[in-house]
Amino acid sequence: MDAILPVLLFVAIAAAVSVGLVVFAQLIGPKRTSAVKEMPYESGMDPIHDTRRRFDVRFHLVALTFLVFDVELLFLYPWAVASRSASGIDAAVGNGLVSSRGLVFAGAMLFIAMVVVGFAYDWRKGVFRWR
Repeated sequence: MDAILPVLLFVAIAAAVSVGLVVFAQLIGPKRTSAVKEMPYESGMDPIHDTRRRFDVRFHLVALTFLVFDVELLFLYPWAVASRSASGIDAAVGNGLVSSRGLVFAGAMLFIAMVVVGFAYDWRKGVFRWR
């Protein structure tokens, strides 16, 4: 029970803060409505035409690029933390989980090279240019 108590406390505080912020916004926030505020809004385009018209794909490219680089950063963070601590990569090498520290470094550099290639590809395709 001692091991799960901090997790339960964290979940309880997170739920209380979430509910508190929503209630606070409802109580304090402005309540003026207008026709423009009530109009639906979708991906930067006002829905005033037919729903079956052509849609600009740039919004999806930017979102997909963000997700790719965000997930790649999530993979790099544990490697960076493990390489700084004495009980990280050295312990894995000592226990025989990894053959050498250089192999882990080479894998991380290969991963970073793939991120750079992806970034260059997106840049070359013009994903970052907003027309």
